[in-house]
Amino acid sequence: MKTNIIAVILVLVIFFAISFITNIIGPLFPSLVKDFDISLAVAGFLPFSFFAAYGVMSIPAGLLVDKFSEKPVLIAAFVMSALGSLLFALAPSFFMAMVSLFCIGTGMAMLQVAINPLLRVSAGKEHFAFYSVLAQLLFGAAATLSPLVYSSLVQGMAAESSVGIAGVLVNIVPSNMPWLSMYWIFAAISLLMLLLIIMIKLPKVELNEEESIGAWKIYGQLFKNKTVILFFIGIAAYVGTEQGIANAISLFLERYHGLDPLTVGANTVSNFWLMLTLGCFLGLALLKVFDSRLVLKLFSTGAFISLTAALFGSANTALVAFPLVGFFLSVMWSVIFSLALNSLAEHHGSFAGILCTGIVGGGLASPIVGLIADLSGDLRLGMVVVYITLAYIFAIGFWAKPLVNNKTIKFFKNNDNDISSQVSL
Repeated sequence: MKTNIIAVILVLVIFFAISFITNIIGPLFPSLVKDFDISLAVAGFLPFSFFAAYGVMSIPAGLLVDKFSEKPVLIAAFVMSALGSLLFALAPSFFMAMVSLFCIGTGMAMLQVAINPLLRVSAGKEHFAFYSVLAQLLFGAAATLSPLVYSSLVQGMAAESSVGIAGVLVNIVPSNMPWLSMYWIFAAISLLMLLLIIMIKLPKVELNEEESIGAWKIYGQLFKNKTVILFFIGIAAYVGTEQGIANAISLFLERYHGLDPLTVGANTVSNFWLMLTLGCFLGLALLKVFDSRLVLKLFSTGAFISLTAALFGSANTALVAFPLVGFFLSVMWSVIFSLALNSLAEHHGSFAGILCTGIVGGGLASPIVGLIADLSGDLRLGMVVVYITLAYIFAIGFWAKPLVNNKTIKFFKNNDNDISSQVSL
């Protein structure tokens, strides 16, 4: 099958755009708390608004793709993202922030559902794995870049003579809310992507029965399956862990170590996403040697240790340990998702839709962390929620019983036949 390189590039750019927009909430968190004068528990509902959209929209988005094809859904997704960004940029308030983030989250959920099958068809099935990894690397690169752009933009707007994009934004963004400039950037990115999608001809995607999102009755059947529920919670636990930590980093460094959230905080969040991306390389290598459940247990343990060092160590320790947590989180999404799909014999498309709905867990963690922190007066105590979600992920390595194990490199052969024994611990 011939690769549609233009469509592949478009999908990769969409992955980059999704990540650039999605992963800015953490660096903005201290500014949102300060400028809207809200508690941590209330502030936690901002990421909840964003990730709740995933819970609401993931399955309906799959049904829309089945009915109307990918291109109309991609167009609608970036319209929602542009609308949400402009709403908040033009009328900044806490309520509008929640509405805006829900609109943007709805758009991002629609994109996530539509682009994976589009990438498979555009790249060709035989190249899908390669381009999927490349897409994840671009996703990580955008998450790393986003906080740096934010920090640079705010500092540029604060300069006596702002130039370039900062010079334009300084005239339209309230001087006491320079972070709002990012939402003008999001709106511009969304409109640019909208134009690209309209201009580019996309290939027709034909889904087989296993890949199809499925009818509503299939979801009813799947939700009666204990394995489906357990892995749904697993995905929610992972996203809750990832976002609970990412959203707390900048605020934690400011409160406990007096470090500037606009510079040191944003850079540390950037390093968190960078290490999460780089960790994928080690994870890929380990998954060729060890059973994925063992890898999940090892990386969960590493995340436990790193998080503890970040929360209870010195400022210098925290600056190293928070990114290390990202490193150990790197393989968790892929391992949990693959274990889940390999634990069910059929309806993988519908099951994947349910798992994506579990992304709502990313929004549940922050309000709970904030509530405990407000009641106790200690953000460290609030982070106990992340320890609980990490413990659940660690437990998956014990109770998961996939029908198909990940293929590992074979080092030894039995003397009496050609069956090779795999490395295991």
